[in-house]
Amino acid sequence: MDITVQYEPTTDEVVRAFSQGLRRQLTAVYAVLVAVLIMGASVMFVTDNPAMGIGMLVASVLGPLSGNWWLRKRARQQLSFLCVPTTVRVTDDGYDCRTDESTTTMRWTMFSNVISTPEFWLLFVNKQPAAFLPRAAFDAAQQAEIDGFLAARGSVGVGDG
Repeated sequence: MDITVQYEPTTDEVVRAFSQGLRRQLTAVYAVLVAVLIMGASVMFVTDNPAMGIGMLVASVLGPLSGNWWLRKRARQQLSFLCVPTTVRVTDDGYDCRTDESTTTMRWTMFSNVISTPEFWLLFVNKQPAAFLPRAAFDAAQQAEIDGFLAARGSVGVGDG
């Protein structure tokens, strides 16, 4: 396989890729946070401290919302670096992303997992999101070739996109 395309990611694509890449981790963190805050609120109500209990309930709602806001803000800080004309080359060994300012080369062996979503291939190293390849950069035949290659490697999973 040797596919080369020219592409410029959009702001929305980059933000969605960041969000999808971190979704599983954030869901687990938020679930624990909310559970702890609700249990703490219950204790506060039982121990006759309703103001603290109400505060914990409010925090259980605002925590995940502020976390999502922070993630989107962080992703947008990377936009000037990521939303530029890019040459993407995908080979049997890995992929390259080249812009006027940078070159990123990664081998497939680096990745512990690749999640395939309708929009992206999300690439993970040790369960941490490391990179993404936008499907929109590739035509249908190229997407099928990449999907087939990744499936043959056994590292691809299907995301909840």
